[in-house]
Amino acid sequence: MISRSSARRIPGYLVVGVIIYSTAMSGLMILFGHRLTGVIEHMNQTEAEFRAAADAFRAESSHANNSGSIADKRRTLRNKLQGVLTAWRQLLWQLVRTTLVSHGNLLLAPVVAWILCVPKYLTGAMTLGELTQSAAAFVTVQGAFNWLVDNYQRLADWRSSAHRVATLLLALDKVEAEEKSGQIASKATSA
Repeated sequence: MISRSSARRIPGYLVVGVIIYSTAMSGLMILFGHRLTGVIEHMNQTEAEFRAAADAFRAESSHANNSGSIADKRRTLRNKLQGVLTAWRQLLWQLVRTTLVSHGNLLLAPVVAWILCVPKYLTGAMTLGELTQSAAAFVTVQGAFNWLVDNYQRLADWRSSAHRVATLLLALDKVEAEEKSGQIASKATSA
């Protein structure tokens, strides 16, 4: 059984420190990864354009003997492939940036906790065991506040997919509205 005199509380400034640290890391993730959703969308678009160009090339080369048309399709296919490679390079750099922040966060959290606790240890207000327990508590609480940093890449993937679906739905609604207005106009002219 632990007596009241030997039981110590975790200093309150560590709670403030973990909130400030987690907010700073979330801000860094947003700063470094703000383009990730757009880069993912661009990569998906260039891949779709490349697939369409490859299908057109395949259809043209199997049905026609026109070498000029095939050369144009081949040039288009090569340009689309270059676009895919450029988009992948952009995505990789964005992922490197967000990975540096998230992994840097994992490495820095215990160091920040120790730095915050060392002054109390040096003055004798905290034992080495208490310092270690406080630092471990800091890291645990920081992990709970760290959702955005841990899930930013998945969140960007989700936002990209949701935007593509929303764009598709808007385009379908526009086509449907144009069809309805065309039907109304044709009924009005026939009447």
